[in-house]
Amino acid sequence: MIAIPARLVTFAAKHIPKEPTVKSLDPKLQPILNTVLHRNAGESEFHQAACEVLESLSRVIAVNPHYSEEALIERICEPERQIIFRVPWIDDNNQVQINRGFRVQFNSALGPYKGGIRFHPSVNVGIIKFLGFEQTFKNALTGMPIGGGKGGSDFDPKGRSDREIMRFCQSFMIELHRHIGEYVDVPAGDIGVGAREIGYMFGMYKRLNNRFEAGVLTGKGMSYGGSRARKEATGYGTAFFVRSMMERQGTGIDGRRCVVSGSGNVAIYAMEKIQSFGGKIIACSDSAGYIVDEAGIDLDLVKRIKEAERGRISHYVEVKGGDSHYVAGGSVWDVPCDIALPCATQNELGGDDAKTLIKNGVVAVAEGANMPCTPEAIHHFRAAGVMFAPGKAANAGGVATSALEMQQNASRDSWTFAKTESRLEEIMAGIHDACHETAEEYGAPGDYVLGANIAGFVRVADGMLAMGVI
Repeated sequence: MIAIPARLVTFAAKHIPKEPTVKSLDPKLQPILNTVLHRNAGESEFHQAACEVLESLSRVIAVNPHYSEEALIERICEPERQIIFRVPWIDDNNQVQINRGFRVQFNSALGPYKGGIRFHPSVNVGIIKFLGFEQTFKNALTGMPIGGGKGGSDFDPKGRSDREIMRFCQSFMIELHRHIGEYVDVPAGDIGVGAREIGYMFGMYKRLNNRFEAGVLTGKGMSYGGSRARKEATGYGTAFFVRSMMERQGTGIDGRRCVVSGSGNVAIYAMEKIQSFGGKIIACSDSAGYIVDEAGIDLDLVKRIKEAERGRISHYVEVKGGDSHYVAGGSVWDVPCDIALPCATQNELGGDDAKTLIKNGVVAVAEGANMPCTPEAIHHFRAAGVMFAPGKAANAGGVATSALEMQQNASRDSWTFAKTESRLEEIMAGIHDACHETAEEYGAPGDYVLGANIAGFVRVADGMLAMGVI
């Protein structure tokens, strides 16, 4: 019998959602949802994502019934292709290890499949499918010519040497290279996959294909075709979206208390940009616990610990001292704040967390991670009138900048940081406005969840209709 690590048992108990429940759904959509639940049995994250989108589409079908013809919605809910493969590799003890690799190519109506690769023990086909489904609409919202996909493996990079990670990435690419290409499918990084891993995979892809196809992967290093501001893009984009959301309400970020979950790329650069807007970051976390520093988080210290040393966030208190303190386990959402940015992983912020945030006066929540808030949490935020930005809108800055990297690769160009950030800011403002205006158009002003789902759906659906039944 294989022993399951205690930390994975804890992760599963906290992050795997219950089967979704739908209080009201258009009669035309209920059979579609039933089919999704039946055909994808046990894939709770995918059920959750599909449920949320289908709930929003009732208003679209009522106004534009042609979107329910030609099995359009059924086709959107079914991936175009799902690839599962074995990844054998040799660890530093000369032992053969076996992991499972995935790539779900969900929808290519608007362009080549585009979406990250995630290395984490929790990865399974249901999680990759949910991420690919969300990615389809997220990518559509950017206005860039990219479809939706996602990939990954249950490989855990934590505690592995650089050589082990290199051997795993090379083995992973030996199979994946058959299914990707700059005009077919363009992966990027995600949880557990940064510039190091992208470099190992790109090197193997180059060797296997005997050509320098720079546009096949994004998130590359600057020395071989990467884009400036890509590392910062998802976090910066989330902050840009929050700023637009609050400005629309006649307020701003300056002087606001902000709490961020996570301490990876997304969290770090969301904090950086929020600080530049005058916000005060008072807490952040990692998988073991969270830190609170009422004087304001020292971001340079967080970067040193998490980026240079690859250490635990608890080390912050040991170095900083003062009034800062560390809480092992627990919930970072217990810390009172005006702005909450969940930037760690899916379903990390539950109903009780949402109630606590609302009780403590939160005014805005933006998802820096993919689907980090449970349906119950989202319900509480919307019911309480809290400004809520879903991940498919608020964290689209990463994939938008990946598309800009593809653009630079295609033209053999390299933009300055300022130019790339400026384009990112424009794209995020456009996403915000599309969500806001769509929500108003469909009778739900201020509902960014409905606005994002409908705006993304309409762009994908129109692309599919233009190509006929395929």
